[in-house]
Amino acid sequence: MAVINQKGGVGKTTLTMNLAAGLARRMKTLVIDLDPQGTSHAWSGLAAQPLSMQVEHVPQGFRAQLHLTDRGADTAVLLDCPPTLDGETIAAVLRAVDRVLIPVLPSPLDLWSSLRLAEWVEAAQQENPRLEARLLINQLEPRSALSGALEGALREFAIPTLHTAVRRRAIYRSTAMEGITVYEAGRNGAAARAEINAIIDEVLT
Repeated sequence: MAVINQKGGVGKTTLTMNLAAGLARRMKTLVIDLDPQGTSHAWSGLAAQPLSMQVEHVPQGFRAQLHLTDRGADTAVLLDCPPTLDGETIAAVLRAVDRVLIPVLPSPLDLWSSLRLAEWVEAAQQENPRLEARLLINQLEPRSALSGALEGALREFAIPTLHTAVRRRAIYRSTAMEGITVYEAGRNGAAARAEINAIIDEVLT
């Protein structure tokens, strides 16, 4: 599964690392950090104890470096993609993965900025018919509903939206600063774990 958006600041790395931690409770899990800045890899290096998933930094490009077919069917592989629509890298990612998750902020302007990415996904599905894509509303304010404008913008996409949204929670920021995930956060991470688990259930079904 690739976590992709050409915009920075939409929470790709936070989402990738927490999804990976949740998946690691079900199966062997690997995160491949494709971002030259290596944020996921740096995150894993902050942890006082090893995380439940493996994290590899592969900044030189997807095609020459990654061999997903060697990982085995029992391994979940998540790709934390850079904030770019670089043709070669993203096209290679979309040809190789089974699922794409596109985190978007709860704003029509941010959503409309992702229209080009949706076009890339639709084009990739012609070559990779197993590819499934979903939008994920990220950083939704607690107790706020989706605006009518946002709901209208979502309807413009051929890509469906997951039922579960990720709320804006302080626990996501604090755990990232410690190099851990919400799965190591004890009682304070319970609500966040529940929504990450719900996303995993949606994506895997």
